[in-house]
Amino acid sequence: MTTLQDVKTAIGITDNYQDNTITIYFNEVIDFIKDAGVSEENITAGLVSRGVSDLWNYGGEKGVFSPYFIERVTQLSYV
Repeated sequence: MTTLQDVKTAIGITDNYQDNTITIYFNEVIDFIKDAGVSEENITAGLVSRGVSDLWNYGGEKGVFSPYFIERVTQLSYV
């Protein structure tokens, strides 16, 4: 299972910087992926990192998931 530390490493965050905020987004992304029907063994750090970045990007994506994230979750829901 992907961990918060895996995601922080992937998006270049060190130490405890923004842990509370990132944890909220991390949990939301994991729930979104699971609710889409993706099995736990197919949830990767890369996918979760993309989702967290989409939500956490200080408005860069306006708090919405990117097309890539949505497409990849959709693909994995069929595996």
